[in-house]
Amino acid sequence: MRRLAGLLVTLVVLVGAANASATVLPPGFVETTVLPDLGVPTAFRFAPDGRVFVASKDGRINVYDSIEDTTPTLFADLRRQVHDYWDRGLLGMTLDPDFAGDRPYVYVLYAYDKDGHWNDDCVLPDDVGCVVSGRLSRLGPDGTETVLIEDWCQQFPSHSVGAVEFGPDGQLYVSAGEGASFLWTDWGQSGNPCGDPPSTPQLAWTSAGGSLRAQSFNRPEGEAAVLGGALLRVDPDTGAASAGNPAIADPDPNRQRIIAYGFRNPFRFTFRPGTQEIWVGDVGADTVEEIDRIHDRRNVPNFGWPCYEGANRHWAFGGMGNPLCVGVYERGDMQPAYFAYQHGEPVVPGETCPPAQGSVSGLVFYTATAFPARYDDALFFSDFARSCIWVAPKGSDGLPDMARVEPFASDASVPVSLTQGPDGALYYADLAEGSIRRIAWRDNGPTARIVATPTAGPTPLTVAFDGTTSSDPKGRELTYTWDLDGDGVYGDSTETKPTHEYTTPGKFVVRVRVTDIAGQTDTASQLITAGTPPTVVVTAPKWFTVGETISFSATAHDGDGEVLPASALTWALEIRHCSRTDAGVCHTHPVKGWTNTASATTDAPDHEYPSHLLLKVTARDDDGLTTTRETRIDPRTVQLTVASDPPGLEVTLGDERLPAPFTRTVMAGSTNSVAATTSQVLDGIPFTFAGWSGGVAATGLVTAPASGGATYTARYTRPAPPTPTPTATATATATTQPPEAPPQVNPFTPPDVGGLPPAPKLLGAWGFDAGANRVTGRHGKALALTGRNGLTVRAPRLGTFTVEAWVYATRAGTVAQRGSAFRLPTTLRRRWTHLALTYDGTTLRHYRNGALATAQRRTLKRTTSPLRFGGFRGRLDDVRLYDGALAPAQLADDMRRAVR
Repeated sequence: MRRLAGLLVTLVVLVGAANASATVLPPGFVETTVLPDLGVPTAFRFAPDGRVFVASKDGRINVYDSIEDTTPTLFADLRRQVHDYWDRGLLGMTLDPDFAGDRPYVYVLYAYDKDGHWNDDCVLPDDVGCVVSGRLSRLGPDGTETVLIEDWCQQFPSHSVGAVEFGPDGQLYVSAGEGASFLWTDWGQSGNPCGDPPSTPQLAWTSAGGSLRAQSFNRPEGEAAVLGGALLRVDPDTGAASAGNPAIADPDPNRQRIIAYGFRNPFRFTFRPGTQEIWVGDVGADTVEEIDRIHDRRNVPNFGWPCYEGANRHWAFGGMGNPLCVGVYERGDMQPAYFAYQHGEPVVPGETCPPAQGSVSGLVFYTATAFPARYDDALFFSDFARSCIWVAPKGSDGLPDMARVEPFASDASVPVSLTQGPDGALYYADLAEGSIRRIAWRDNGPTARIVATPTAGPTPLTVAFDGTTSSDPKGRELTYTWDLDGDGVYGDSTETKPTHEYTTPGKFVVRVRVTDIAGQTDTASQLITAGTPPTVVVTAPKWFTVGETISFSATAHDGDGEVLPASALTWALEIRHCSRTDAGVCHTHPVKGWTNTASATTDAPDHEYPSHLLLKVTARDDDGLTTTRETRIDPRTVQLTVASDPPGLEVTLGDERLPAPFTRTVMAGSTNSVAATTSQVLDGIPFTFAGWSGGVAATGLVTAPASGGATYTARYTRPAPPTPTPTATATATATTQPPEAPPQVNPFTPPDVGGLPPAPKLLGAWGFDAGANRVTGRHGKALALTGRNGLTVRAPRLGTFTVEAWVYATRAGTVAQRGSAFRLPTTLRRRWTHLALTYDGTTLRHYRNGALATAQRRTLKRTTSPLRFGGFRGRLDDVRLYDGALAPAQLADDMRRAVR
């Protein structure tokens, strides 16, 4: 590896704790930090006896006696097993419903590092991948681990395992992402270490890997399903599929476990009280965040990813012709989201939450009575990237009324888990500040507040406290009791403005409890730091190139000037990803950490630009005093240009598909994806993709140069001159480019059937009984198709129409397409199938063998673009075009008649 030059040396004398911006809440609500200094909390649960279990991303689970406890007990340390890198780690935790009885178990879900690397190093893990698995385990009262499932092969460091929850039926529910790369359109082209089918080299139109793992439930018979991108229902004692699962009769044990699939990253889910409904927050890719509802437990719903993102076909997977997505489109069985919001748009018009990005990160239904009645049974949901929480009130049908969604907590501190507490307050894990926060209703009770002057300084430190800013909504008199020495015991003072001298260095959590005349109470806390914190000197690079080795080090001294050992230092590397349209809107991904070391190295990670690295080091002295230093490391950048020949055709770079040419700034050394569709129409002329110039691999992945820039050009060819069909029964000639044929009218028209309206006019019909490239057809001979040849028809603008054909497809593709107006896909049946598309001016209907497959209300534009038949491998026979929509009975008659 090349080593970075130009080191940036920084000196820190003292770093104080920065106060996060205040969360904006509706009147009457207050937010307090109840458990601070937690590191990176990812999940927490309240036990029936009042204890609080808190899971940290690195694999530790601590137990607090209550939310006012300041000295936790370590319940379990799974750091040796947990792969703590980027979005991987210990992410899910729950308690057994009978925790207070005969089943005192804690269930955990984490990325499993089978090699046991404490610092979780991988070689370019976000580029070529670092393969890990996932574990669902049960922990006994002493922390002993029993593994229930070890699966979820994952190559890339995001879309990892998600949440684990008990349902109202006593069964265990588990979610996980599909483990694909977030840097490119991942269909398994990066070595296929998880062994996804087929065993031959991975190709976009045949692979079942990458993001397509989320559709593994639909793999052909004999190909095992995987657990990524799915929701499972399993036995809490064995991890096997629970009795009553919809697919319990399937011979594949993974399919038996799956009760929903087609997710990208179902990070959090919850149950609607009083029902068996499951509500899932699915983190989106480029455009949409989803909240999905699973209410019909008789079937296994498919929520569409990666074939769909939101309600629309995915811009890349939608045009690949991959059989897994083609099957979704043909069956029309994608379950739409209950609610979705777009990146770049607010959830609620006029709100202050930054809209540029999105990452839905928490859901909970409110069932307590501590909030006003308007919140009864409401759905609260949070977004990690937008640092906001919203609420959807219950509608007249009992379901959340998403038309009345409103902001609840703006500028919340990176919420990653929402939970209702035993006191009826709303709690969330704060990933940024490393704490658990409580949002409570105080309209009828007092609100405690502390003002402390000063909050830090050398010993002896005298601090003046003021509790008089505490309030009661009815102006009632308050009484005060203080815990001034941080030992968790109140009664050190009952004054409104006490003072206290701290003679021993350390950190002290001071609390005040206020009580009104009705006996209602509230507490507030303030951290006091007595003594001189350490000083830290950090040496780190100022710039990085993806893949280069970053070296960094630090030296630290305590308040007396003594050198602190390496064991006093803890490091964390984060990547800060910002919006292309608003550089001030960013979110943070924890990447990795190091402990007990004064220096370390790491390979510079890859990510979408604009992003930069944040390197943090914390020094802790013998008195528990800490100083944290943060160093920003910026990426070197280059310009990538994608072009087309001829110019103006649409090409894709990363997550953008635009008319070429266009240029984007990316990280030097980063991996990027480029793509071009197999056929396009420009100014009424069809073009066929011929290949790339500029060094693009078959995978579609390109590595940005270390400096300067690069240009990649998608080359297209124009079709050969048209070959007309001279008679009504004439055939088309197959060439390497699609021939053209003018519409021809056959000597027969479809009959009027059963009192139906008069049949539409037949504009043209094509049989293939003579000519080159002929093979056995459905009726006589058929045209053999390679995916590049076919039939092109010039037809007038049509406001209504029917297109039909007999198709024998050996590889998926497109039977018929007219510009961007409509497309008729194949079906991979390896047998003759009659396919038809009708449009009556309002509804587009897709028929398969005379039976209605899908119907969509759409407004299609009238176009003069050619109507192209072909674009798949197999055979084509008996093509017909009408100027109106045929009825099913008329289609059935055509199916019996050959074109002659």
